[in-house]
Amino acid sequence: MIEKNEFKDDLLNWFHENKRQMPWRETNNPYYIWLSEVMLQQTQVNTVRPYYNAFIDRFPTIQELSNAKEEDVLKYWEGLGYYSRVRNFHEAVKEVQNEYNGIVPDNPDEFKKLKGVGPYTNAAVMSIVYNHPIPAVDGNVLRVWSRLTCNQQDIALPKTKKDFEEELQPFVKTESGDFNQAMMELGATICTPKKTLCIMCPVQNHCLAFAKGQVSELPVKKKKVKKKTIEYSVLYITNNDGEILVRQRDTKLLNGMWEFPMFDAEDSIHTIEEELEAVIDVQQEPMFTTKHIFTHMTWNMKIYRAYTQKNNFEHPYKWIKKDDKDSLSFSTSMTKIFNKVNE
Repeated sequence: MIEKNEFKDDLLNWFHENKRQMPWRETNNPYYIWLSEVMLQQTQVNTVRPYYNAFIDRFPTIQELSNAKEEDVLKYWEGLGYYSRVRNFHEAVKEVQNEYNGIVPDNPDEFKKLKGVGPYTNAAVMSIVYNHPIPAVDGNVLRVWSRLTCNQQDIALPKTKKDFEEELQPFVKTESGDFNQAMMELGATICTPKKTLCIMCPVQNHCLAFAKGQVSELPVKKKKVKKKTIEYSVLYITNNDGEILVRQRDTKLLNGMWEFPMFDAEDSIHTIEEELEAVIDVQQEPMFTTKHIFTHMTWNMKIYRAYTQKNNFEHPYKWIKKDDKDSLSFSTSMTKIFNKVNE
């Protein structure tokens, strides 16, 4: 059994002396801290830093973000992935502007009603900004707590997360924001998934898994379902003016983003021409191949150079000049293709 006061003191003393410098830790602005938590979901800190700084430079206030067009907002998220996060955040910020006079609610029950605010985001923002006693349990904390308590529960199960939240509740009665951040910091820098730095751990003497030699066996997590792999042909189509044909996605994945026309790898040129309602001259061999890995699937893509004389395409297709590419929101995979073709 972990001795609450000693464990918490050891953890917080370490955190205050060793915490990493991050721009969102240098502010009490709830909008900025909320933004950082949204960006950090499934994304590493070093990746987030430049995006965070650029985003708040462009949208420094809730009012400015609420008034911004979605296309502009997506442009400042381009490359971070999981675009539903920023769409939900944008909608939630509009609600804060309209319903709460531009002030982020300080009541957890109100804040969690906003679009895209789940239990973890609610706990993190409300504890860090307003010191509400709510344990913030993310993947780092699930791993750390399972090792500290030598818990054999499957951390992929919702019940395990609920149990851990109840067990951590006594630790957040005071200094909840610092405690939550300290647990996450411990998981990110010391109690990592592999190559755990137990020798440097500030709470090693409280860790049951370390005492039993079971650190490498925890946490217990069921195996992931094998990712689906999809084969695509991507056409980099140009016309006599050197313009490039692009289309806007209307799908759940990457909705609203622009791309070069993609087709199932087994589609015939006849099928492609029917879709485009145009005669397309496609290079027989691909220029190159590439892949893009999502959490649940992988795209294997063969990139073909193509040409058409058709000038007028209706939405979702349109011609753009090379210099116009940066004015539209393209996914990371499409930007990589563009850069490769034009290098």
